[in-house]
Amino acid sequence: MPQPQRRHLRLESIDDAIAEAERLAAAEREGRIERAGNWTVGQTLGHLSTWTNFAFDGYPRSVRAPLFVRAILRMMRKRILTHGMMSGVRIRGVEGGTLGLERLHPDEGLCRYRAAMQRLRDHAPTLTNPVFGRLTHEQWKQLNLRHSDLHMSFLTIR
Repeated sequence: MPQPQRRHLRLESIDDAIAEAERLAAAEREGRIERAGNWTVGQTLGHLSTWTNFAFDGYPRSVRAPLFVRAILRMMRKRILTHGMMSGVRIRGVEGGTLGLERLHPDEGLCRYRAAMQRLRDHAPTLTNPVFGRLTHEQWKQLNLRHSDLHMSFLTIR
């Protein structure tokens, strides 16, 4: 059977993102998810919530990108916040290429995602993003919506 293709996804608001996560978790429980990647729904939602919470709770030292990478990505910040993130980006020196890859039941992933995104909706992070620098509250929201677009696009409901 051929590998499913990624779908186009553009989440316009945090409430849209939470609703999509709820749909994905329900479909996973019912066995109706097709994955174009390797991550489960629970794992995807856990990963997204981990990164959303880093903006409030602090980033691990391992996510500090080299200066030249930060410079390039800061120049691309507006494009990324507007048009989305590239797939396949890996953090050098981090097992699995990223953080927050714990395998979770879809309900646990959904619970974590909902809490993290509601936190972001209601409060502006005060930390500096280690790649993009200082962000406004709206930019933080857009960054996390584009991150959600990317990872949720690998999950399709049959």
